[in-house]
Amino acid sequence: MTSYPPERPGLRRMRRRRRRAVLLLAMLLAAVGGAAGITRLSEPPRPVRVPLAAEPTLMPDADTAAAASPTGYPTAGPGTFAVADGRSPVRGHAGPLRRYRIEVEHGTGQDADAFAATVDAVLGDPRSWIASGELRVQRVPEAAAADFTVYLATPATSERMCAEGGLHTERYTSCRLPGRVVLNLARWMTAVPDYGAPLDVYRTYVVNHEVGHEFGELHQACPRPGAPAPVMQQQTYGLDGCLPNAWPYVDGARYSGEPTDGV
Repeated sequence: MTSYPPERPGLRRMRRRRRRAVLLLAMLLAAVGGAAGITRLSEPPRPVRVPLAAEPTLMPDADTAAAASPTGYPTAGPGTFAVADGRSPVRGHAGPLRRYRIEVEHGTGQDADAFAATVDAVLGDPRSWIASGELRVQRVPEAAAADFTVYLATPATSERMCAEGGLHTERYTSCRLPGRVVLNLARWMTAVPDYGAPLDVYRTYVVNHEVGHEFGELHQACPRPGAPAPVMQQQTYGLDGCLPNAWPYVDGARYSGEPTDGV
C-alpha cells in the first residue's frame, strides 16, 4: 500500500478558503437569479390592443345631402311628399273641369306652395291648354277630388315612380303615368345643357309637356329648323334645329308639329 506524506496545515487552509469562495459565488448567483425571476413575475402584463369598433355611419338627412352635393340639390330622397295647401281659382272658360293636386318630395329644398304657385301660373296662362276652350283646370288639396297629381321628385325617386309604369328615365327625364305627372328635380333645377333659353322657360315647357300627355297629347316633331319647337316635342333630348318654346298656343293659335312614334 502506498503511503502519502501528511498534508501541510497551510495547504488545508487554502483549500478551505477556495471552497468557501466557490460556495459564496454559487449562493450569490442563485440569489441574483431568484431576484430576476421575481422581477419578471412581478411585472404587470402588457396591455393587449383591442381594435376599436367602427363608428356607425349615419345617413345624412336630405337637407344635408343637398348642401353636400356638388349639384346643390339631392339626387335621392325619402319618397314621402308634402302636399300644397289651398286651392286655385278655376281657370278656363269652357269644357270639363280637370282638377290637379301638387306634391313635393320632402328634403328637396323646394317649398310645396311655391312650386304649386308656379304650376298654377303655367296651367292658368291663356297660352296654355285652357286656350282650347275645351277644358278648365283647378288645383285642389284633396287626393279624392283630384283627377291627377303633379309631383316634384328627386332623380332617384322619379325614376322609381316612372318605372312603376314601365318608363325608364335613367334618372334624367320627367314622365307621365295615368293620373301622375312626375317632374324630375334635376331638370327643374338645371334644365338641360344648351337649351338656349332661361330656366323659367324650360320649367314652363316641362309642365305643359307632361300635363299635355295627361290631356291626351302625343309627341311631335320639329316642323323645320329655326321654327319654334312644339311643346309636345321632346325638347329635353334636343331641339333638332327648332327654337325653345314653352306653350301649346302661339299667337292665339294651336302650334304643333307632325306626330312621332313616341308617346
